[in-house]
Amino acid sequence: MGVQGLLRDKVALVTGGANGIGRAAARALYGAGARVVIADLDQMAAERAAEAMGGDVLGLPVDVRDRTSMQTCVDRAIASCGGIDILVANAGVSSMRKAVELTDEDWAFNFDVNAKGVFLANQLVVRHFLATGRKGVIVNTASLAAKVGAPLLAHYAASKFAVLGWTQSLARELAPEGIRVNAVCPGFVRTPMQDREIIWEGELRGMTPEDVRKEYVALTPLGRIEEPEDVADVILFLASDLSRFMTGQGINVTGGIKMD
Repeated sequence: MGVQGLLRDKVALVTGGANGIGRAAARALYGAGARVVIADLDQMAAERAAEAMGGDVLGLPVDVRDRTSMQTCVDRAIASCGGIDILVANAGVSSMRKAVELTDEDWAFNFDVNAKGVFLANQLVVRHFLATGRKGVIVNTASLAAKVGAPLLAHYAASKFAVLGWTQSLARELAPEGIRVNAVCPGFVRTPMQDREIIWEGELRGMTPEDVRKEYVALTPLGRIEEPEDVADVILFLASDLSRFMTGQGINVTGGIKMD
């Protein structure tokens, strides 16, 4: 079976799927034969991404911070597609500030989306897996910052460390049910989020955005900026039976920045 048939007859829900890693992941899953549901806070962007992909891709609104919104999204995906087999919990945010200057709002913003959003999406889809006897698969988007703390990103790193702790714990709980839970830990990925971050970091460090990005490349042993597709292909692997004996893993996709 080639890549085109890896996920035949599977349904995949991707949160934060309108742009960046989420959109690339949705394309990869669709290309492998899955029925894909793209969910995003920006409903119009989700619908545009779904339309651009063609076929029977569905675009739905979701606020992953809100249980009712997440439940409505899951219910609509199930009603439209007959169930969910794969969840890519990818929705995420970032902001930058020195740790001693962080506000309660900075902390809550990152944790509400990055940690609580993963918790809600995972929990509600797992309930569906258990209720229907599905041996489903979850892939959570963590970060290089889930493995190594980062200056100016202490709150973001803390929220992503939480994603890995949750992923490992949930994987242990669900392994007896045949449900697998893994995470990807991307490095410096060229996304709209990175476009914002290099401006913020430049301002905080007295550098141009271009010099910040050059520094990212210099820190990457493979010598280039990571692309969303680099992460999406690993998500596809984790979502498929090619990774059937892997669970509770936080897979580094960093171009060699993190090697353990």
